[in-house]
Amino acid sequence: MYTHLLVPTDGSPLSDHALDQALALARALGARVTLFTVVEPFHAIAYTPEQVVESASSYEAHARAAADRRLQDAAARAAAAGVAHRTEVAMDEDPHEAIIAAARTQGCDLIAMASHGRRGVKALVLGSVTAKVLTHSEIPVLVYRRPVQ
Repeated sequence: MYTHLLVPTDGSPLSDHALDQALALARALGARVTLFTVVEPFHAIAYTPEQVVESASSYEAHARAAADRRLQDAAARAAAAGVAHRTEVAMDEDPHEAIIAAARTQGCDLIAMASHGRRGVKALVLGSVTAKVLTHSEIPVLVYRRPVQ
């Protein structure tokens, strides 16, 4: 059965729900987890190099701090659930590729992640990281959807 889960999180309520479900699964299986988040690089159109440098460094500092807070919260949840865990953050243009690469590098045998379930134009315009992971990953993917209410 599964012994090492990669659990990507973006800090959204749905992602937090998926995290809790993945931790319950890991606890039941006696598996460990790698808690993972992706910071996308800074993109800007600027008129001077100084604007880009200041904006890029400021963005990166804030984005990394937010990623650290997300992972600290996830690690606290894992500790409370009694699940062995580690955290990892990556900066990547394509979050789905970073997720798959992290799962491969860490030797994970399952990726457990949320899907926001976007449909129609939103899905076309925004894309879906989860759909891309499902399409490109050779590692099994468990998708948590929005809870039925």
